[in-house]
Amino acid sequence: MSNEYDVVVLGGGTGGYVAAIRAAQLGMKTAIVEKDKLGGTCLHRGCIPSKALLRSAEVYHTLKNGAEYGVETGEIGVNFTRMQERKQGIVDQLHKGVQHLMKQGKIDVYHGTGRIMGPSIFSPQAGAINIEYPDGNAEILLPKFVLIATGSRPRSLPGLAVDGEFVLTSDEALAMTELPKSMLIIGGGVIGIEWASLLNDLGVDVHVVEYANRILPLEDEAISKEMERLLKKRKIKVHTSARVLADTFASTDDGVTIQAEQNGSTVTFEAEKILVSVGRQANIEDIGLNNVEAKVEHGVIQVNSMYQTGEAHIYAIGDVIGGLQLAHVASHEGIVAVEHMAGQNPHAIDYTMVPKCTYSRPEVANVGLTETEAKDKGHNVKTGTFHFRAIGKALVYGEPDGFVKIVADADTNDVLGVHMIGPHVTDLIAEGALARVLDATPWEIGHTIHPHPTLSEIMGEAALAVDGKAIHS
Repeated sequence: MSNEYDVVVLGGGTGGYVAAIRAAQLGMKTAIVEKDKLGGTCLHRGCIPSKALLRSAEVYHTLKNGAEYGVETGEIGVNFTRMQERKQGIVDQLHKGVQHLMKQGKIDVYHGTGRIMGPSIFSPQAGAINIEYPDGNAEILLPKFVLIATGSRPRSLPGLAVDGEFVLTSDEALAMTELPKSMLIIGGGVIGIEWASLLNDLGVDVHVVEYANRILPLEDEAISKEMERLLKKRKIKVHTSARVLADTFASTDDGVTIQAEQNGSTVTFEAEKILVSVGRQANIEDIGLNNVEAKVEHGVIQVNSMYQTGEAHIYAIGDVIGGLQLAHVASHEGIVAVEHMAGQNPHAIDYTMVPKCTYSRPEVANVGLTETEAKDKGHNVKTGTFHFRAIGKALVYGEPDGFVKIVADADTNDVLGVHMIGPHVTDLIAEGALARVLDATPWEIGHTIHPHPTLSEIMGEAALAVDGKAIHS
C-alpha cells in the first residue's frame, strides 16, 4: 500500500526533518506529518528570525558608533519594517531550502494534524498515524516506526494571559510591526537576554526581571556576573531575586503595570509591553500518547538513551523529551533515533559535550561543566581565564569586553568545561566542543597554533592560563 512507511516523523521542525533526511539516507521509506510549515519553531519563530533581528540591531549599533572607527555616517535611523522584511526573506529562503531537501530525499510530506492510533483494524500494533486535514478529510499512514518530534511552545505565567498586544511571548514579539518605547522582560534566561540586548540596541527602554539570584542562571557564575555588568553599562535595568506577582497585572493609559516581590518588598514595574520569557513547554497534547505505552512525567515524554518510549517502535526527540531544548540537540537526537531504528549501533549523546549559545551583545557560549558543577561532582578543579582586552583582533573589532574561562581537572588534566562571553564566541565555542569530544587537555589547546590576529587566539591563551603560562597576561 502507498501509505505504508518504514518511519513516519510526527513534526517537521529541525529535529524532525533532519531525522527524516538521515532515515532516507539509510534507505528507509520516510514521511513527515506537519500541521504548519517545515522548519518548525527554529526556522519560523525562533533561532533564525531572532538572529536576523539581532544582526540588524548589531549593525545599527555599529553605525551609530561609526565615528569611533573613523567613519562619518551622518544621521542614522531604524526602519523596523525593513528589518522585519529582511528577517522574513531569510526565513522564506531557508524554508524553500528545506522543501527542496525533502524532494531530494524522496521524503513524503503530509500537511495536516497527525495523531498516533492504538491497535486497530489498520495495524495490530499501536503506531498507525491518523492525519486530519484542514478541509475535514483524513488519511491513515502505517509506519514500522514512529518518531515524535512535535517541539514546544513558549510557556506562560498563571494569571498573566498572553494577548499579543500588551503581553507577548517571543512568538508575538517576532511579529511586532513597530517597536515599543519600553519593554518589561520577565525572565533573564537565554531568550530574555537576547531580547533585552536586541531591544536596547534599537532604542527601547528595557527592564529584565529574573526569579533566580542571577541572570543566565545556568551559565558559569563568572559569566552571569559579567553579563549583568555589561547590560547595566548599556542602561538595561536588571532585577534579580524578583518573583513576579502575575495577579497584579493591570493596564494603564501608557501601557501596563505589574508587581514583583523582591527582597521582602513589593516593587511595581511599568512598561508599554511585557515580554514573558520563562521557558517552553512540550507539545504533547492531542497527539495520541494516551493510545500507546509512552510514559509522560513533568510534562515531557520519557525515553531511553536511544530515544525509545515505552513502545519500542515509537521514539521521541527534541523539546518533547525535555533536556536541552536546542535545535542542534534535537537534530542529533533524531539521527541517533533513526540509526537505531535501522539496526545500527549509534553512540548515545553525552550532553556535557553540547555547546550552548546566547546571541546577545556580547555573545555567550559554553560547553561542559561550570566550575561549581565540576566541584560538586568531586573534581579537583583548576581554571584559567583570559580577557578579550588583551586580544588584538578584539580591539580591532571595538569589542574588548568579556573573557574565556576554561575549567579543567587538576588530576587528569582533562578539559571539563569552556565558558565564554565576548565577540563572536558562539563561533569560537566549536573548538571547546571539539576539545570535550577528544578529551583534550589545556596543554594541547594551548600548544595548538592559533593564527594572529584572530579572536581564536583567546582559546590558546586561556588554556595556557590554566597552568599559569598565558603569554599576554
